[in-house]
Amino acid sequence: MLKFDRFTLDNGLRFLVHRDKTTAMLAMNIVYDVGSRDEDPEKTGFAHLFEHLMFGGSVNIPKYDEPLQKAGGSNNAFTNNDITNYYLTLPSANAETAFWLESDRMTGLAFSEKSLEIQRQVVVEEFRQNYLNQPYGDIWMLLRSLAFKVHPYQWTTIGKMPAHIEQATMDDVKDFYTRFYHPGNAIVSIAGNLKLKEVQKLAEKWFAGIPPGVKHCRKITPEPIQTEHRFLKVEREVPASRLMIAFHMSPKFAADYFTFDLLSDLLGWGNSSRLYQALVIRKKLFSEINAFITGDHDPGLLIISGRLNPGISIDEANEAIWREIDLVRKAAPNKKDLIKIKNKSLANMAYENISLLNRAMNLAFAENLGDAAWVNHLPARYTSVTAEDISEVAREYLTKNNASTLYYCSSNKSVS
Repeated sequence: MLKFDRFTLDNGLRFLVHRDKTTAMLAMNIVYDVGSRDEDPEKTGFAHLFEHLMFGGSVNIPKYDEPLQKAGGSNNAFTNNDITNYYLTLPSANAETAFWLESDRMTGLAFSEKSLEIQRQVVVEEFRQNYLNQPYGDIWMLLRSLAFKVHPYQWTTIGKMPAHIEQATMDDVKDFYTRFYHPGNAIVSIAGNLKLKEVQKLAEKWFAGIPPGVKHCRKITPEPIQTEHRFLKVEREVPASRLMIAFHMSPKFAADYFTFDLLSDLLGWGNSSRLYQALVIRKKLFSEINAFITGDHDPGLLIISGRLNPGISIDEANEAIWREIDLVRKAAPNKKDLIKIKNKSLANMAYENISLLNRAMNLAFAENLGDAAWVNHLPARYTSVTAEDISEVAREYLTKNNASTLYYCSSNKSVS
């Protein structure tokens, strides 16, 4: 049970406080309710660009990292389809440094043409290096645009194309900051040896004076139900061919979300999974294969991804995957397999919560989805899933009409 307290400032900024008396460290996590799904389709990549800009310094603190490092701290951030997340750790004795730094860039980010140009170049270079000029770099861009035709999950967090960032203006950037980077659109979680009253005092001192901002009204057109199989085949100069199949699934924390998660584990989590045992060990069609869910806030994807062995026909490999899917659709997993995948999930959650920072993150993520208390109900949600639940979800969702298949073929004909 992860114990925590909560309070909200008058400007709408929510705080979650988890006290751990056994540590001398403090973790602060700030989640902003903005991701790539909130971008203009003609101006993509902005959420990720802002992740970089937030480290470019504020009006009062030109170099964000310097005072944090002097206080013995470290930090980082990430962006995904749904959120932008900033986190740091430092000794509890220096907690005020964290409040000071994060409050200043929430209200006074430095907007300069030089900073924008530097970060714009960094992001464009990242786009080219990681997505355009690297083996398999564009595979997620291809798969997402194949699986989603309406919803903004159709593009990755880096954006649709470098031109969208290259053409970003100062007005574009300031508008994005005003709409999304304010107390009403953020959640702060604190984990460490700090009393609730101490956190409240620091929060009032450093965050209470920030204007609340206007909570944005998210208007996203839902992805229509897929009614026919989608297929794309491309050739690239890569070491080996890859095969990916994406199935639409429920949003995060929906009633059957946990069933999807266990279904993906049954199919392709680890060397004892069904796909690995059947297609890597016994039939030797793949050198690696796995299945996983994207875990998106809106309806996301369950994905099967495999790397083919040399000389294997990709059509043959695809048919073999579907034969394994049919087995799951026809028969519920046995008791042994069900216990195994549940235990792996429960052990993974327990291990994850050893980290102070992970506890802070998980509280903030759950609160952003609706209620931080959900973190304490997750084990029960997994243990309540039945074998029949898994096969029922497989029968309904793991169908050809709900599948988007990507053949990512090596142009080296001797490979596959």
